[in-house]
Amino acid sequence: MVNIILHIQNEDPVLGELDEMPGAMDVVITVKNPHRRDGKDIPYLDASVTTVVWPMSRVNFIEVLPGQEEEEIISSVREK
Repeated sequence: MVNIILHIQNEDPVLGELDEMPGAMDVVITVKNPHRRDGKDIPYLDASVTTVVWPMSRVNFIEVLPGQEEEEIISSVREK
């Protein structure tokens, strides 16, 4: 699972999870557990929605958040 911040045109950023990063030829992105940065529900989605498919044409960019494994590596390096 990859944790991301999805920046969609004319919308607030969306935090969520991807099974895998989209490829260069993908036309949609499927985000699981979408929510706002503050943890609240996204107002234009039904509260029971757990997966959303957005067209890549609406996506400005994707931020990839460090995973648990990466955080452990970084924190051990910082401690030295």
